[in-house]
Amino acid sequence: MKLLPYVAKQLKKYWIKGGLTMANLEVKLVKSLIGSKKDQIATASSLGLRKIGDKATQPDNPQTQGKIKKISHLIEVTKA
Repeated sequence: MKLLPYVAKQLKKYWIKGGLTMANLEVKLVKSLIGSKKDQIATASSLGLRKIGDKATQPDNPQTQGKIKKISHLIEVTKA
């Protein structure tokens, strides 16, 4: 689906002004992944967390929120 040129131009202006910027979340691994299920380990890895104390900045979107919910008992989340 193509956007109309006028709509695309307006979106570009809005984007440049900072209107479509997303909030970021800082995620920190605080508990070990030893003994965790394989899918939880894979989720932590997809967030960029491998060792205790690792921090990663992720965009605040539904995909990241789902990952955070899945391993919420292993991580701390703050706004970046």
